[in-house]
Amino acid sequence: MLVQPMAAPKLKIAPIETTASLRMLAYDAIKKAITEMDIYGHPREIRLDERQLSQDLGVSRTPIREALTVLEQEGFVRSVPRRGIFVVRKSKREIIDMILVWAALESMAARLAAERASDAEIAGLRHVFDEFQTEKPEEHPDEYSQANIRFHQTIVRLGGCRLIEEMTENLFIHMRAIRAVSMRQQDRARRSIQDHMQIIAALEARHVEAAERLVRDHTLGLAAHVEKYGVFAE
Repeated sequence: MLVQPMAAPKLKIAPIETTASLRMLAYDAIKKAITEMDIYGHPREIRLDERQLSQDLGVSRTPIREALTVLEQEGFVRSVPRRGIFVVRKSKREIIDMILVWAALESMAARLAAERASDAEIAGLRHVFDEFQTEKPEEHPDEYSQANIRFHQTIVRLGGCRLIEEMTENLFIHMRAIRAVSMRQQDRARRSIQDHMQIIAALEARHVEAAERLVRDHTLGLAAHVEKYGVFAE
């Protein structure tokens, strides 16, 4: 009796979606634009126009609509029936809660950075503020705001914990906008750079507890500032 050879297993491959690439490109472009915009710098809601986005990106409205669906699932935008799609803006209470979570995550990252980061990596933190050795940060709030954001992102990265990086990435869009607004209020730019220099000194000295405490206190100071001066939806 002849034994029939077993058929070779077949790969289970679904048809390629021809719109997948355009959808991802649209998603990346819209998310980047939202991340970089001044969400809290003005009182009006930010409405996204599918038609305008389609024209700006040079693609049909289908990948735009699909990209916006993904962004809504991730909490970047919200769809309001009969009104349209809007960039999500948090209430004052929600913002303060986010800052508290960021304080916990970044302070732990600073502790890890003091233990793990190389001398060269820590020294690089000082270069973030090179232009402000001769320029006053309060006189260049937009430029200093960008440097400030890079500083905090770098501390998170130097901690070397991928999960902390991923968790702070989800908060970044709002934290970036909140810090940008606060830099224009109540002389925070000048006081901020003083805190940063103390944090860098603690990291350079490998003072683990001091680095963790200074970063936490610095971010909690932002929470207190928002509580007192922030102008956000209640």
